[in-house]
Amino acid sequence: MGKKKTILDLQRMKDAGEKIAVLTAYDYPFARLMDDEGIDVILVGDSVGSVVSGYDNTLPVTMDEMVYHTRAVVRGVASAMVVADMPFLSYQVDLAEARRNAGRLIKEGGAQAVKLEGGTNMAETIRALVDIDIPVVGHIGLTPQSVHRMGGYKVQGRQEAQAEQLLADARAVEQAGACAIVLEAIPASLASRITRELSIPTIGIGAGPDCDGQVLVIHDILGLCEKYSPKFVKRYADAAGVIRGGIRDYIDEVKKGAFPTEEHSFK
Repeated sequence: MGKKKTILDLQRMKDAGEKIAVLTAYDYPFARLMDDEGIDVILVGDSVGSVVSGYDNTLPVTMDEMVYHTRAVVRGVASAMVVADMPFLSYQVDLAEARRNAGRLIKEGGAQAVKLEGGTNMAETIRALVDIDIPVVGHIGLTPQSVHRMGGYKVQGRQEAQAEQLLADARAVEQAGACAIVLEAIPASLASRITRELSIPTIGIGAGPDCDGQVLVIHDILGLCEKYSPKFVKRYADAAGVIRGGIRDYIDEVKKGAFPTEEHSFK
């Protein structure tokens, strides 16, 4: 069991040129497996809405759901740093509500930091949370809670004006006091420039190899989310195939009366 990672460790990793490995988790079993294998950070993402609850996007996810999933993940973790997403409308209404909801993820959920989407428009909110000692991870580029404004899940920052805005967003997030920033679905060259310019760690998802770390959704890398497959996802295992095989074998044995046997029965 390693020492619990903190925001200071992430900063040291960036400064030392050591890559930061991040995965999402939403429950105790996955969190425990990731922690055992040495993952640096676990993100309890509002992506739970899409990959676990079956929603079309992340917008329906509630604060109560995020607190529940964060609690479950924290129980499975000894070493990794746990970051929890703030869901849609949990921080955009006003600063008081943002403080209260972020505090719930720390106090009730047990997270060490919260993540929220937005750049210059969210700088004041980030500062408000940092001022009450809640570490904040920023998130710019393709921000899934803005799917309707963006007209879908599209790469951001290809046009010069967009790229300049993302640079301004990244600087604003850092200046507001964020401890790290997620860069999603932006050109690799832009992500590389942001990573060089910022002193805080950058975590990429579809943002090329030069970010200080990478994050992917656990269900994506294991082949468990079959309804979509973004270009930036690499599948590392076919867990769906293994699970389907186990289910088929179980059904077959029950139908044939081959299970349970004496070995699985009580006297």
